[in-house]
Amino acid sequence: MEKKIEIIGVIGSGTMGIGIAQVAATNLCKVYIYDVNAEQTEKALQQLEQSLQKLAQKEKISFQEAENIYNRIHFCTELKDMKDCQLIIEAIVENKDIKTKVFQELENIVAEDCILASNTSSISITSLSAGLKFPKRFVGIHFFNPAPLMPLVEIIPGLLTQENLANQMLELMKFWKKTPVVAKDIPGFIVNRIARPYYGEALRIVEENIATPQQVDAAMKSIGNFRMGPFELMDLIGIDVNFSVTTTVYKDYFYDPKYKPSLLQQRMSEAKLLGRKTGKGFYDYSENANNPSPTEDATLYQEIFMRIISMLINEAVEAKRLKLASDEDLELAMQKGVNYPKGLLAWGQEIGYSNISQTLYNLYNLYQEERYRQSPLLQKLQ
Repeated sequence: MEKKIEIIGVIGSGTMGIGIAQVAATNLCKVYIYDVNAEQTEKALQQLEQSLQKLAQKEKISFQEAENIYNRIHFCTELKDMKDCQLIIEAIVENKDIKTKVFQELENIVAEDCILASNTSSISITSLSAGLKFPKRFVGIHFFNPAPLMPLVEIIPGLLTQENLANQMLELMKFWKKTPVVAKDIPGFIVNRIARPYYGEALRIVEENIATPQQVDAAMKSIGNFRMGPFELMDLIGIDVNFSVTTTVYKDYFYDPKYKPSLLQQRMSEAKLLGRKTGKGFYDYSENANNPSPTEDATLYQEIFMRIISMLINEAVEAKRLKLASDEDLELAMQKGVNYPKGLLAWGQEIGYSNISQTLYNLYNLYQEERYRQSPLLQKLQ
């Protein structure tokens, strides 16, 4: 019988790191958190204490529980303080070399049976584990932001990961009251691969002056019932973060035009117009800002919706063809990871796969680009 995991390490005390620490501590784990920037950790823990007190005030949890959760999290000043951890989850900058260096340091500190995991959203788990002495104990555990609220967790075994480790992490995440899915170690895993057109196609529509960001957002919310439009969502995620993930996926798929990054997004990143965190992105978040209302156009809105949803459904169908995950997990991942109103495979059936195919065919003829090629399975599903 596998040993119960009760002592957790978290590397990185940014929004994601502190969120993962909160999830683990809420589920009765002793948590050690470390960040190279000690001031950042102190600030994050202060904010966490305030957040827990607010939850208690709203009667979501008791004041005693808030105190217990906070007290289960221990601030580390050195990596060696994590020597007794049974599982360590890294949530630092999306840079392969920096992540690998941290894991190599950890291998000299922890026991051989300590599981090492990365919360990376786009870097290959196999490539991260390849530089380690014991790659079989390495796995991807990808939470979605904010970790305490978002139910989905992608579990990603690499080629070198021990066979039963993914299942062990699957059970742990269920115990933590999450909705875990197992994904193949491909660029972007499930959600960040399938979701790329939600941003990429929206950006192209705006770059070509077909519509404004406000019109694209309005179309996707009014017709598709998406909670947030692509541009609102990019502002929330951080335009630089979204651009970085797109660039990584594009590069790792050997520059497949389907995942080509946007020049507009690059320019926004360069100008530090990164969205909510800088006060301005595609929308202005400053006090008394006057964001323009979209000019309503039913025909244009339908064109925008069909263009973006067709790209998304085609990507989901291709993921099904390649068996990147089970159909159930593909549908779950998009609904629980990015709050899509429906699973994309079911949505394709509802709209009609022939209509999706025709939309992509028209776009392919218009642009003469491989970006709009159809999944071979889409042809068969009509």
